[in-house]
Amino acid sequence: MAKEILINTRVTRQKVALRQAFEKVGRPLSPEEVWEVASKQVKGLGLATVYRNIKSLVEDNVIVPVELINEAPRYEIAGKGHHHHFRCNDCDKVFELEGCIHNVEKLVPRGYKVQVHHLVFYGSCKECNS
Repeated sequence: MAKEILINTRVTRQKVALRQAFEKVGRPLSPEEVWEVASKQVKGLGLATVYRNIKSLVEDNVIVPVELINEAPRYEIAGKGHHHHFRCNDCDKVFELEGCIHNVEKLVPRGYKVQVHHLVFYGSCKECNS
């Protein structure tokens, strides 16, 4: 019985560390970036464990994938309002952009109905521009 509690506590500690990594950094993260931050809190945390726990956190709707064309997904905390993303071409980090462009529906041809849209801006972030 004590062994089961220890295993559950360990898994919970890992998931808590992953969630805290997202909260601390405050932007979409790749599994490798999550591992980099969370492994400082949980000694011996392996990348395979991060991938497994990310899958579980997505299934539990704690985090959601951020899909970018021709790239592996990044992940961010679920439940945020509608927003878009900016990807830095220099450092490969992805950042959240609050809000949305007004009247984006006017960009589509007459007779089309927009159901969902995702915008990703590409360029150089503030750090890389300095």
